[in-house]
Amino acid sequence: MSDQPSEQPPYSPDARHVEDIPSVEVISRAAVMLLSAGAERLGLADADPETSPHRDLDEARRLITALAGLVTASAEYLGLHAGPLRDGLQSLQKAFREASAVPDAPGQGPGEKYTGPVY
Repeated sequence: MSDQPSEQPPYSPDARHVEDIPSVEVISRAAVMLLSAGAERLGLADADPETSPHRDLDEARRLITALAGLVTASAEYLGLHAGPLRDGLQSLQKAFREASAVPDAPGQGPGEKYTGPVY
């Protein structure tokens, strides 16, 4: 047995390189990550969102705003993916409004400067 560690390849031969992934897939993956993280920060993954240890409305606001900017800016490229991503975004915006002790005025909630008011 050799004392030297075996050399590992810098990447898996099965892994896709970023340059090989279509832009719509990169954008969609980023949007899904923002959606998931926003839901976690709203506590939606727990049975009782109000007592979730992951709940952080300030962080949720940032994630929702970033998602709104991404979805709005890239909607023309997303094709079939745009509708479901917009629906998910709007669901997070509504959940944020419901979770807030003092809800933002219409048009002032997270991401609403990009999407318009969400009621």
